[in-house]
Formats: sequence, structure tokens, C-alpha cells
Amino acid sequence: MSDMDMNQYLGAFLDEAGDNLQRLDDLLLALEKDTTDMDTINEIFRAAHTLKGMSATMGFEKMAGLTHALEDRLDAARKGTHHLDDSDMNLMFNSLDTMQAMVDAIRAGGDESHIDVSGLISALRNVVAAAPAASAAAAAPASVAELSRDTVAWAAATREIGMTPYEITVKLSDACLLKAARAYMVVNRLEELGEVAKTDPSVEDLENERFDLDFLVYMSTDKAADEVRDTILKITDVASITVAEIKAPEPAVQAVQAEPEAAPVQQQPKQPAAVAPAGGAVTKTESAKKVSQTVRVDIGRLDKLMSLVGELVIGRARVERLVQEARLRNFDEPLSQLGRISGDIQELVSKLRMVPVSFTFDRFPRLIRDMSKNLGKDVELVLEGQETELDRTVIDEIGDPMVHLIRNSLDHGIETPEVRRAAGKPEKGVLKISAYQEGSGVIIEVSDDGKGIDPDKVKKKAVERGIISDEEAASMSDEEAIQIVMLPGFSLADKITDISGRGVGMDAVKTKVEGLGGQLDIVSKVGQGTSIYVRLPLTLAIVLSLLIKVGDETYAISLENVEETILVKRENIKTVHGAPATLLRGEVLSLSDLGDVLGTVVEESKREEYPVVVVKIGKSRIGFIVDELIGQQEIVIKSLGRFLSKIKGIAGATILGDGNVALILDVASLYSMK
Repeated sequence: MSDMDMNQYLGAFLDEAGDNLQRLDDLLLALEKDTTDMDTINEIFRAAHTLKGMSATMGFEKMAGLTHALEDRLDAARKGTHHLDDSDMNLMFNSLDTMQAMVDAIRAGGDESHIDVSGLISALRNVVAAAPAASAAAAAPASVAELSRDTVAWAAATREIGMTPYEITVKLSDACLLKAARAYMVVNRLEELGEVAKTDPSVEDLENERFDLDFLVYMSTDKAADEVRDTILKITDVASITVAEIKAPEPAVQAVQAEPEAAPVQQQPKQPAAVAPAGGAVTKTESAKKVSQTVRVDIGRLDKLMSLVGELVIGRARVERLVQEARLRNFDEPLSQLGRISGDIQELVSKLRMVPVSFTFDRFPRLIRDMSKNLGKDVELVLEGQETELDRTVIDEIGDPMVHLIRNSLDHGIETPEVRRAAGKPEKGVLKISAYQEGSGVIIEVSDDGKGIDPDKVKKKAVERGIISDEEAASMSDEEAIQIVMLPGFSLADKITDISGRGVGMDAVKTKVEGLGGQLDIVSKVGQGTSIYVRLPLTLAIVLSLLIKVGDETYAISLENVEETILVKRENIKTVHGAPATLLRGEVLSLSDLGDVLGTVVEESKREEYPVVVVKIGKSRIGFIVDELIGQQEIVIKSLGRFLSKIKGIAGATILGDGNVALILDVASLYSMK
């Protein structure tokens, strides 16, 4: 294949390779639980074979060689000449990691040449070399006496109409990379010579490469066995063919065996026709093949489409405002229709970008398997809500924070089997990761049944490091103490390990989650475990927001962060611990003047009541005093660019209907600035 051709198919190869590697990872994890499960071994063999064919076709010989060696090790297990053990599983997992490294290197614009696979290939073939060679008799066709009653009846019916029934055994060469295509070509060529009754395995299994290198075809034809044989031997990658006539009344079989001649140029396969089942009259039936209903689309195109939809939303808002100011009543109906259409387009584009959280969750079983072995812990992983959907951008960004949370649970949370036994707990710890929709966002929960976070220990460490004073520690509640673990540089680890202890865990997670417009919350009980809740918006592009006015400036706050809006009378504002506050349904609500926080110039005025926006940050609530509540509006989030992106309290900007720019407030940062 030329470089131009390879580049044309590189994107598709990388996508398919990624899918196959993830499938292999899942299958190996399942196989590790029962290394004698032949169904799983066969599934792994088929997935590895597909990956081998793809990589060889694209010219990635090292990957093809490694997958071929993996096939050989699995083939020994299938034939019963080798029983898989822990060392085999570790070897296969290492092979999978190496293949992933190859794919990552190729995706980054390089190639696989710098990755050494010779050691892995040698290790994989150590057992295979000692396995006995397969018997040549295995490819021999079954005798007529072993055929099913339906097949014998079909053969008799075939002879009555003057046709000859054959049992044909086809064996493909070991070097065959496209088994399904070759099997199709064989069946299709035989259909040109007569009537194909059935195949073993089925046509569907052949199309999906659910077979080794040989398969059976039962057909009737008026052609001689030699002609059938010679026709099939001209197909590329056919190693040998046995054409056995099914005779009557004595079920004697006359076989013709031959080796292949030089193969001609490969032909382009066409859609295969399905074959009828054996028994009774033989008729062709139309294939009920499933046609793929999905198309892979580059994420960059979806980003561009979402950007254009955002411009459409802005344009619609501006037109609506102009019409409202001009009092043009004739425009009401067409504008309403335009609003519905643009709303439907926006919803559709948002859904196009949505992917299930399984996109991220699928990598966790392998991660937890490796880490628990490294830490000497026995951990059961429970995944729930993998079908819950999030915007692709959110999914891409949340992967690393989730890994941090899992590392913390395994290293700090779940105890070793000995410690758990002594505490009266089951030796196997449970790590539960679940996702579910709540309101207009999604919550991802990471829970463990480990030792929990000790608030007294947190306070002591915080005092030692000068984060809080002794007096603050004494007056601090357990819930408030637990939140300290999210401060930069704070760690409860006694020593630094490869997994944690460098103080870059929870604060990094908190920063990333808040950067996505989400919130992080921790609930923990000593001896019972810890639950961490990550609240995320469904999408980052177009959100429903509350527009407010502070001084002469208009700001937007995502409704995801707004709990409610209230009017507070001046006489109801009291001073609590030196800060303004009010009572809201019997609970104290801290107040903060948003103009002071933002440094906005606001004219002093003695008003009788003040508009207040109540926002929730984790377990805390605060009311921001504003000058005016404008109302709700869909806004398109625009980045401030690299130089302005670090401004605290500002999450981005949007263009309003009047063409002016409004800053979008980051309430989590504002809370820390108050």
C-alpha cells in the first residue's frame, strides 16, 4: 500500500485499533477470572486476529508480529496443549500495553519502529514451540455416516433432480489476513457453480471471522469435482480444498485433494447472498444482514458545527431584541418558528456530541486490576450508569481527575486484606463508580468502603503545615475539616509513593472540575468509607444562564450553579461574625456584595430591599447581592483566550442580543474571593 493510500485509511485504522484494544482489555480481564473459559479465549483469538490483519494491511509489521505471537499462545490454550496461568495473563496484558503504546505513537504522527517487541514475542512463543503439531487428518471431511439426517435428506433430494451433492472442506493459509473476505469469495464462487445449501460455521460467523482457518460448504452442482476444486484453488490464500461427493445408497465418499496453483490478482468482493438451510427443497433466501447505521465523524467538525449553532443562537437573540424594540408585531410568528427550529438544531447538535461515560469508565477495570495487585489489596469494582451521557469535551477532560480519585481510594481508602479482617470487614474491598443525571447536569460518584478520612488527623496535619491555627481547628466541624484535603499541596500520605503522596491529587481534581463548570464534594465516615461526588454540566458550549447587573456591567451565571433568587429587605440583613447574613427559611445565609468582590464601581444607595442570587458551592451556600436581576437566557460560552483565561472569578464571555459582551462568572472562584 502506498503512503498516500495508508494516510487515507490511517484515521479509520486508529479508531478501529482503539476499539479492538479496548475489547481485548475487557476480554482479558474476564479471562483472568476463569482461564479455562473457551468462549472467552476464542473471542480474544478473533479480536487479536482482526487487529493483526488490520496492522499488517497498514504496514505496521511489529504490531502484526506481536498479535500473531499472541494468537499462537491462545491457540495452544484452545488446543489444550497449554493451560493459562498468572504469568500468561501478565504477559498478555503487557502485550496489550505495548500495542496501545504503538497506537499512541502512530496517532502522534510517528511510527512503531522505536518500540521493541522481540522479548514479548519470544516469551509468548516459548510454550507454543513445545506444543505438538496439529494432525493433518483434522482437516479431513466428515464421513457421510456422521452427517446430520437433514443433510443426508438434502443430498438425496439433490440427486433426484440430477445434481451432485458435495461436502467441501476449504483450508485458508496461515498468512491469510482477511479471512472473512476470502471465505466470502469461496462461497460466492461456489454459488456461481451451483446451489450452496449451507456452510459450517454459518455464513454470519464466516462474515464476522468466527472460525479458524478451515470451514465446510455443502453444495449441489452439475459440475465435476475437479472443476469445483480448480476454481476455488485460484482464490488467494486458499491453502487446500477437499471436494467430497456424498453418494447413495452407500454413503461412500470420493475425495479429491490438491495443493494450490499460483493465485491470480485478488478480486474485489461483493455482497454475499445468504444460503438456505439443509433439508427439503433448497431455495436461496435474501440476506438479513445488519447494515451499519453509524458514521464516524471527526470531533473537529462537530466543534465547528457547534460553533456555528452558537452564532445562530446569538443572531436569533439580536433579531428578537431589534424586533422587540421596533414593536414589529408581524415578525412575532416567523420569529417564533425560527426560535423553535434553531432550538431543535441546537438540541440535535448537542446530542451529536454526547457520548456515554463508558467511554471513560471502560479504562478503569484494567487500572484497578494493576493497582490493586501492586498494593497487595483485593478490590471488587462495581460500575453503574455507564450509559449516562456527557458532552465529548467533558468526557475528554474528566478522565485524568477520575484516575486521581481512583488512586486515592485504592491507596488511602481501601485497606489491605489483613487490616480489613482485623476490623471485622470482608477481606475484599468494594470500589463503586456510578454516574447518574440530576437536574441539568450529571453526577459521577466514586465510593469506597475503606477506612474513611479522619477529620482529627486532617486538622492535626493542617495545623502542622500552618494552613489553619489551633483555634480554627478547635471550632471547625468534621465536614469542614474534610474539605481541607482539597487545598493545594495538602496530603495525608505518610510517605511519597508512585501512586500518591505528592500533594497534587485532590486540589488538581477540584481545579479541573471547577474549570469545567462543575463542583466537587466529599462525604466520609471514619471506618466506613468515603464518597466523592463530581457534579458536571451536560455540555460546555451553550448553557442556560441567569443575567444580572452589577453597576453598569451585565454578567452571566450558569443556572447550574444558581439555587434560587430572592429579595432581602434591608432590615433583615444582620451582622454575624463580622460579615453580613440573613435568615432564609430558618437557616443563616452568608451574604456578599458582588460589586465589592468584582471591584466594580457601584453608586452607594440606600435601598429598602436588595436582589440576591443564592449559589451553592459544594456543601456551602452564599448569597451574592446584585443591583438587578435581568432574567434567564441561553448563552454561548466563548473562551477569553490564553492570556485572560487565568483571571480568577471569570469563566468566559458571551455575546448578548444587543451585541454587547457579558462576562460569565465562576461562582466557585468568587466564593474563595469573597
